[in-house]
Amino acid sequence: MIARDMSQAIADLFAETGATGYGAALDRLTRIGADFDMSCVFGFSAQKSPVVIHDGYSETVDRRALQSYLRGAYLLDPFYAASIGDTPEGLWRMRDLAPDAYYDTEFAWSQEVHPCISDQAGTLVEEIGYVVPLTGRFTATYSLMRNRGGACFNEAEAERLRQLLPVIAASLRLHWDVSCGSDQTSNPALDSEEVFSAAFHVLTPAQQAVTKLILRGHSNISIASNLDITEGTVKQHRYNIYKRLGISSQSELFQRFIDYLGG
Repeated sequence: MIARDMSQAIADLFAETGATGYGAALDRLTRIGADFDMSCVFGFSAQKSPVVIHDGYSETVDRRALQSYLRGAYLLDPFYAASIGDTPEGLWRMRDLAPDAYYDTEFAWSQEVHPCISDQAGTLVEEIGYVVPLTGRFTATYSLMRNRGGACFNEAEAERLRQLLPVIAASLRLHWDVSCGSDQTSNPALDSEEVFSAAFHVLTPAQQAVTKLILRGHSNISIASNLDITEGTVKQHRYNIYKRLGISSQSELFQRFIDYLGG
């Protein structure tokens, strides 16, 4: 029965290639490996702005979350960093890609910024995703999300999802070439250095570098390692950043960034 369902799901998926029903067909196939509550597929590039390939969460998430994400909050997403970096094709858990203090950040818990992390009922229990290189220097991230109150993806489920990788990867590349690759967004990618520099223009370059890593979810120790400075220097930078911006917490720092993107 499972083999029959799998064959039909694969047939439906390739029948929907390039069509509006592709995302739903992709989810139907993937749910044979493991169930999930929400999904999305983004095409990420260091040169171009993100492309929404499949939106499988807007029915349960405030649409403004997607808008904030696409305006620039995606720069804080570990899956974005993985997609434009050296992360190989495969299935990845968010916690394996995220910086060490990521789950202490406002980005990870915000209901209004990151649709792949939060929904109206609260935060997710886990996000797991496929990273698949595409043509045109893009990489797809196909994220599967489970809402709070459920269980994390167990190893048996993760293994079943890994076994689907060859089909999902081939399908995503074909769909991209048919429906997206020839009409890729002409908007250039945001330059993260320019964005953080503009958002926090009152800070020194050194303070801006620390601010970017704070917002991305790095601890003081991790920031010190990344910038080759001492942890004490990081703490002093953090103190001076808050003082110069007239704030007293990391949540206020995050809100400053989101307000800038919204403006």
